[in-house]
Amino acid sequence: MAGFSRRSLLRGALAAGAGAATAPLLGGCVGFATSGTSGLTFLSTQFTPVEEAERFRALLRRSFDAEVGYVTSDPGQFTSQVRSQVEAGNVRVALLGGLHGDLAPLAPDCLTDLTDLVADFSALGWPPEYLELAKAGTDRTWYVPWAQASYLLAAHVDALAHLPSGADPEDLSYEQFLDWAVNARRANGNRPMLGLPGGPKGLLHRFLQGYLLPSFTGGQITTFNSPEAVTAWEYLRELWRNCAPASTNYDFMQDPLEAGEVRFAWDHVARLVNVPKREPDRWRMLPAPRGPKGRGYMAVLTGLAIPRGAPHQDQARRLIATLSKAQNQLELLRANAFFPTVRTPIPADLPPAIRLEAAAVAKQRQLPGALLSLPPVGLGSREGELGKAFRDCFQSIVLGGADIRSTVDRQTGVLAKVLAEARVPCWAPDPRGDGVCEVG
Repeated sequence: MAGFSRRSLLRGALAAGAGAATAPLLGGCVGFATSGTSGLTFLSTQFTPVEEAERFRALLRRSFDAEVGYVTSDPGQFTSQVRSQVEAGNVRVALLGGLHGDLAPLAPDCLTDLTDLVADFSALGWPPEYLELAKAGTDRTWYVPWAQASYLLAAHVDALAHLPSGADPEDLSYEQFLDWAVNARRANGNRPMLGLPGGPKGLLHRFLQGYLLPSFTGGQITTFNSPEAVTAWEYLRELWRNCAPASTNYDFMQDPLEAGEVRFAWDHVARLVNVPKREPDRWRMLPAPRGPKGRGYMAVLTGLAIPRGAPHQDQARRLIATLSKAQNQLELLRANAFFPTVRTPIPADLPPAIRLEAAAVAKQRQLPGALLSLPPVGLGSREGELGKAFRDCFQSIVLGGADIRSTVDRQTGVLAKVLAEARVPCWAPDPRGDGVCEVG
């Protein structure tokens, strides 16, 4: 094995840009623009770019027999907007769509119990771990899993030629992943072939939160300051030495992959989807590697919920059932590259990139040792502070060569302050618990 093992160490996800579509406070509650519709209002943090929103509105018109006003909200304001309406007793929104982290903080105080709805459609085959998340730590179901995304490795066949002997590209260990990067660099005239999204708008912090640290430590927050976390940072230092130097500028990995600047890379599925378009037979989409504590992977899970006291509840339930149908989940996959949560085969007529990603997303979740991680839950506008702590560790330790233990200790204090002030419980892979999440 390459150097590290010989020493025995081992455009936002989909771009979230548009601001909240809200009106001023009216009678103590937030009022929502409804795009001129007098029917059901569907407030969502998802598909905020104009093109994505219009494609989803078209899907709603095709699949549902009543008028729906689809309105997007900034995730940082979503929770407070919904809570304001419920507490004022003047709820104007019939249906909510958002990430797990948008919806879970509203349960149970502001959401309607949907346990019966999930039971009625149990044959759709939602993954048990997603249904457990939808309970938000209770014994009731507060949202219905809607769609999902994740992060994968994209690799050109040229890069696969440099895999270490005997390695299965769909079941790599982190040691083998490092060996692969070393082999590829050496075979390419000492020019690295691996890229990671370390640019200003890149999602490298998600790699740290959902993949590297959980795989080495078994957690994200409660193990942040553990000896195993130090080992993970040592590993990343070695891996980064075998990454393209321009990785500090890469935001969307599909761009350098298409340009041939790198030949394999990790990123969000929406930021890799254009890579195989020209040569689909020469690209592979691969699950994340596995570490000593399992195969950490991050699920970007969205759900559908009904606010407590919402109007048009019967219609909202019918719309949830409609959007849970396999054909409509596949239409959403075609339109906006979010994958089904229900059990359904992927049609052969989908674009090659989508089919490659869909197979890898499913395999990543099903492989032995899969360790589900989530983006931070319940932090709202303060999530950026949490992500910055991870990025600051990377900047200091990997780019700046700072002492790992003292750097991690310093950022432990930053994380602890944010979590104590936000007063949120932990999220997967850390045990949820009832109290404030504590950094360990």
